[in-house]
Amino acid sequence: MKSDILTEKHQLGLGGVAIGTAFEALTDGQSYEVLQKAWDLGIRYYDTSPWYGLTKSERRFGNFLHGQNRDEFVLSTKVGRLFVEVPEDEVPPTMWQDPLPFDFEHNYTADAIKRSIEESLERTRLGHIDIVYVHDLSEDQVGDRYDYFLKQARAGAFKVLSELRDQGVIKAWGMGVNKIEPILDCIDSADPDICLSATQYSILDHEDAVDRLLPAVKKAGVKLVSGAGYNSGFINGRPRFNYKDVIPKGMTEKREKISEIAKRYETTITHAALQFVLAADEFVSIIPGASQPEQVEDNVKALQENIPADFWKELQSQGLIYEKAQVPS
Repeated sequence: MKSDILTEKHQLGLGGVAIGTAFEALTDGQSYEVLQKAWDLGIRYYDTSPWYGLTKSERRFGNFLHGQNRDEFVLSTKVGRLFVEVPEDEVPPTMWQDPLPFDFEHNYTADAIKRSIEESLERTRLGHIDIVYVHDLSEDQVGDRYDYFLKQARAGAFKVLSELRDQGVIKAWGMGVNKIEPILDCIDSADPDICLSATQYSILDHEDAVDRLLPAVKKAGVKLVSGAGYNSGFINGRPRFNYKDVIPKGMTEKREKISEIAKRYETTITHAALQFVLAADEFVSIIPGASQPEQVEDNVKALQENIPADFWKELQSQGLIYEKAQVPS
C-alpha cells in the first residue's frame, strides 16, 4: 500500500449508507446523534458517497465533520456518478427512503472524476478528501455496460486518481464495489492503494473471496476495507441480504447455527462477524453503518470483546467457516 492511511486506530469506521436513508427516513437530528456517538467513542474513519441519499449522506457527514480537527479523522467518498438537481416529481426511484431531489448518470471519465471530487468538497465543506473509491463500476450496478464503463475508467478515472494521489490532492484511491471482478480488473490495469469490498466477505459468505480476491490483493500490495460485513443487516436479523429482499438458500439456517454456538460462548454472531472480517490480514478496516447510536456502541463492544479460540475452532469443525479462511487468534 503506497499510503498507510488507515492504521490500527481506523479498524472500525462508520459507513454512510444508513445516514443516506437506505432503510428508513433518518432525520438530520438522528443522523447527527449517530455521528456524535461515533466521534465520542473514538471512531476516526468515515465513509460516505454522493450516491447515498442522492448527496444527502455526504452533506450530513460534512456538516458534522467540518467543525472537527481535520488532522484527526480520515474521510473517504466516491466517484462514478454525476448529480443534477431536479424538481421533486422528477427524482428517479432508488433504494433511498428520503433522498434529496437529484437525478444522476454514471460517468467515469477524467473530467467527470475531477468534477465529482470538487462537488464532494463543496458538499462536505472539507479542505481535502483522503480516500476516493471508484463507485459501483460493477455488473450488478451498470449491467451489460460494464465493459464500456471499465474502458472509460481505465482511460479516465484510474489515471486521473493516480495523478491526484501523486500530486498530494488525495492520499489513496481504489474501487468501491459489491463484486470481486472489478477489483481484479482494476489491479490488472492500474495501481490502486485500497479497495472497498462490499458484500463479498462476511462470516456467512466468504469462500469465493478467500480463493480469488484475497490472494490477488495481497500480491498487488492493495489493502481492503469491508463494506456490508453484516450482509446489510441480515446477520443482525433483518429480512434482507446484501441490500436485497431475496435471502440465498441456506443462509438463514447458517445464521441460526452460528448464533446458537455464539450463545454458548456468551457472545453474539454480530460481534463474531466483525472480528472475523478483521482477522483477515488483507482487511484493514470494517465500516458498518448505523441508524441509531446504540448500534455504534455495540460495534465498539464487538471490536473489544475477547471471544474464546474454541468458538472459532467449533465453527471450523462444523464447516460453518471455510477451512482456508483466517480466524482471530
